Amino acid sequence: MMPTVNQPNPALVTQRAAARLPRVALLLLCAAYVLPGVFGRDPWRNADLTAFATMLSMAEGRTPWLAPTLGGWPAPPALLPHWLGAGFIKLLSPLLDPALAARLPFALLLALSLALIWYATFHLARTEAARPVAFAFGGEAEPVAYARALADGALLATIATLGLLQLGHETTPELVQLSEVALFIWGLAAAPYRQLTARLAASAALVALALSGAPAMALGFGLVATLICWRSRYADARAMVPWLLGAMAVMAAAAWALAAWHWRVALPTQPKHWWAMGRLLLWFCWPAWPLVLWTLWRWRRHLQHRHISVPMGTALVAVLSSLAMGGSDRALMLAVPGIAVLAAFALPTLKRSTGAAIDWFSVFFFSGSALGGWVIYSAMHTGVPAKPMANVLRLAPGFQPSFSALALVCAALATMAWIWLVRWRTARHRHPLWKSLVLPAGGVALAWLLAMTLWLPALDYARSSRSLVSQMATHVPIGSCVQAPGMSAPGVAALEVFGHYRVRAAGAALADEAGCNAMVLQARAGTEPRHPPGWQMLAQVHHPVDRVERYWLYVRQP
Repeated sequence: MMPTVNQPNPALVTQRAAARLPRVALLLLCAAYVLPGVFGRDPWRNADLTAFATMLSMAEGRTPWLAPTLGGWPAPPALLPHWLGAGFIKLLSPLLDPALAARLPFALLLALSLALIWYATFHLARTEAARPVAFAFGGEAEPVAYARALADGALLATIATLGLLQLGHETTPELVQLSEVALFIWGLAAAPYRQLTARLAASAALVALALSGAPAMALGFGLVATLICWRSRYADARAMVPWLLGAMAVMAAAAWALAAWHWRVALPTQPKHWWAMGRLLLWFCWPAWPLVLWTLWRWRRHLQHRHISVPMGTALVAVLSSLAMGGSDRALMLAVPGIAVLAAFALPTLKRSTGAAIDWFSVFFFSGSALGGWVIYSAMHTGVPAKPMANVLRLAPGFQPSFSALALVCAALATMAWIWLVRWRTARHRHPLWKSLVLPAGGVALAWLLAMTLWLPALDYARSSRSLVSQMATHVPIGSCVQAPGMSAPGVAALEVFGHYRVRAAGAALADEAGCNAMVLQARAGTEPRHPPGWQMLAQVHHPVDRVERYWLYVRQP
């Protein structure tokens, strides 16, 4: 069919191309992405462990809820995520392990983020400027079917984004911020259709961002959204301006009252820093960023329309914030909702050769990764081939594989599903808009599921601090008071979570604190901390896979 002469946009979509992704398959894909990693693992080192330790300390009453500390150090000003995790720990204790109880609401927030991105794309694709071109003799896609197909594509683009894979499955404030950004975009997208609900959602998202440790980014999102809504030709969108201004005022006051404003700008000063930030953007946003560039080119005459300006504005705020913070991947994660929506609008104009290139790259990359994972799994449990197991023991000395029949069955089913998906995509299924993102999303879900089943014991051994604290426990009794002057927050978190130690880390005067007869000093490999007077050295320990940090144990002399 030939389009009419006055083409309002570049989207030429037939009704056949607007077929939706089967709902059972979509739900199974989301479950394969969200659920692995929720069960059967420890909190991993650094941000994941630090956030959980703060939540556990709040739930057990060892630190106040309004001003939480960790070993005496003030916790990051992200009260809302910490309240959420601590509340679930108290609610589900002692029925569930505290780590699992704290992880459940964050898994629900990840699922909620996927749903909000889907509905935001659905509403934006229904706007008049985003609708497909009407053909002269009919046969074009119906607006609702077209919007549904694009929403499926945005959800697939979110799952396929490599940078979200690990960060989206942690128990950290950034995952709460991600859900709030998705809620904010949904509020802007739904303004012409859900007037009051959309206004409340956008306003609440800004305030919640401030309570989650990102007031500056919330202010940036609010200013961009105010400009977009003020220039919109939709009366309901323009009516959101007072709500956004009021929300920014409340957000700023709340952040000031909680002392949440922090200057964290660290602009790059050397060429290598710019190169590192460029590499971060390339891999973190793959495979969505090429689609985003294509969207901005093909829809370049529509940049002021809401279906482009809303996701572009929010993504731009997050990307610039990441650059201003020296290439922060956690700040860049907040660009994922906007990037996914923009990537979806590339699908109606995507060339067949580009889609084929994405498909074949996904087939070879993820199939090769899955095959390598199965080979390593075989080596860990049968010794064949021998070299992969030798490499595992070299990287993780002391690791002992453990077998799980449930994990093996889940991994086998996921692998068979991937083989079926590859066969389906390489057959004659060329019409649906979302077809080019099925294999990237399915491959990422497969890789994550295999990692959280076949490789979980090895990953948990390498990323958990349990083995380190177990070494300390042979010299310092579990649950005792430990002085750790100057120790980093992840180190304090490891002692409190896995050793149940009462850690005193803040302040130089702690060396003379009575009642704490054990001391842990942290130093880098090759250096020895200054021997504290009145203390006798017991041992030096380190994590089996950590070649940098060393921990020196002391006991108070009689």
